[in-house]
Order: sequence, then structure tokens, then C-alpha cells
Amino acid sequence: MADEFPAERHVYGNVDAPVTILEFGDLECPYCRAAAAPLKDLVDTSDGRVRLVWRHFPLFEVHPYALSAALAAEAAGRHGRFWEMHDALLVDQSRLSEPDLRRAAEALGVDPAEVVGERAQALAPAVQGDYAAGVALGVRGTPAIYVNGEYFRGKVTLERLREAVDAA
Repeated sequence: MADEFPAERHVYGNVDAPVTILEFGDLECPYCRAAAAPLKDLVDTSDGRVRLVWRHFPLFEVHPYALSAALAAEAAGRHGRFWEMHDALLVDQSRLSEPDLRRAAEALGVDPAEVVGERAQALAPAVQGDYAAGVALGVRGTPAIYVNGEYFRGKVTLERLREAVDAA
């Protein structure tokens, strides 16, 4: 099962970058939405030195759609569209119901039947694996960000992220 769902299956940027930003996130979390732009800007302006790795940590007790959104993103990832789905779901977190996920998939050219229901549930072990890894690291909330293994504390801004990368 580990081979089917590798930990680093969602990498944004240069896969061989010397600095790894690991984010445990929840697609329904407003703080993850706020962190998304600075994180991507960091990677985009790093000249290949930084990569972003996403792992799911749905806070399902407070975000009722987080798990289904994670499964939909996983399904889109099977078609190389993870980051597009990630971005689409973060942009409008008030639209994460099953019909919304189907519409988002269709807009990306992914079969809507893959992102919800039984076909999406088949990807649950990937999300569970991410969540368990986060729990093992002590993650309690999102976004939980690590820069080359060091926990990043405080507000996620491009300037603060660059400082953390330079320190790494």
C-alpha cells in the first residue's frame, strides 16, 4: 500500500530541490487558503531551490467537507491535476459539497464520478496515511509547515518563509 500512495506524491516545484517545505493542510481551512499564495510564490521565485510537498490533514471535526475535498484532490491527482484541484478548492471553500466537487472536476477535465463516492473512497488510505504521519509529528492544526524538517511557527508570509529557507 505504501508504494501505491507515496508520501511525496504531491510536489510543487523542482522535485530535486535542496529545500523542502512540507505542509500538512486541510482544504477547508481558511489559514491554509491564506498560506497557499506565499508558499507558491516562494517556490516560484526560488530558482529551483525550494519545493512544496502537500500532505492531507483534514480537520474533519471542525470542517465537515475537508475529507471529501481531500479525496477529490487525490482523485484529480491521479490525472496529474492535484495542484489545480487544490487551488480550485481553496479559492472557494464555501463550495465543497459533492455537486461542487463534481463541477470542479469537470472544469479540470476529470471525470466527476471519480472525485466522489466509491471511486474517491478507494483513495482514503492515502489521506489516512498523510493524517497518521501528521499525528506522529505532533500536528494538531493546519497549516502545519516544516522547512527541511524544522517546524515553522507564526504567520505565513513570503518574507518569513524566505528567512526560514535561508536558515535551512
